[in-house]
Amino acid sequence: MSRNKGFTMIELVVVIAILGILAAVALPRFIDVADDAHEASVRGVGGALASAVMLARAQWEVNRGKGITSNDNVVGFGAGNVDVNTSDWPVGIDGGNTLGSVADCQALWTNLLQGSAPTITGTAPNYVATLAGGTGQACTYTYQGQGKNDTIVYDSVLGTVVTTFKP
Repeated sequence: MSRNKGFTMIELVVVIAILGILAAVALPRFIDVADDAHEASVRGVGGALASAVMLARAQWEVNRGKGITSNDNVVGFGAGNVDVNTSDWPVGIDGGNTLGSVADCQALWTNLLQGSAPTITGTAPNYVATLAGGTGQACTYTYQGQGKNDTIVYDSVLGTVVTTFKP
């Protein structure tokens, strides 16, 4: 008597049913992974910006302790071109003591984050900078991925960096 080797029709149907159930359960989780990755990216950049702000402030304090009191061009930080305001927080690179324009926000981003900072200008940037409320106090950096408009807000009077996520 010869035995046929292979799968029976019932075994194939059971395997297909199990794969269908796994796909139905796992697919929504895989979709959320992309959103989680974008959120993690924004959190990371927000943390990097907050750290850079604190490092620039720390270098300014060290310089002030050495008798260097100019608010322009914090020596020893980055390219040495970051300026601080009267509250001793970074505000740009043009010698002003407020955030006067979107260009100041862009220059601040580029010079604080340095190196491989996410793009903020050009075609299809990672973030778009705006001057929050037009007050010269805060910059808002809006993430362009996923279309949710998550934001990082830097307040140059308080020295705070706040990351906000839109549902």
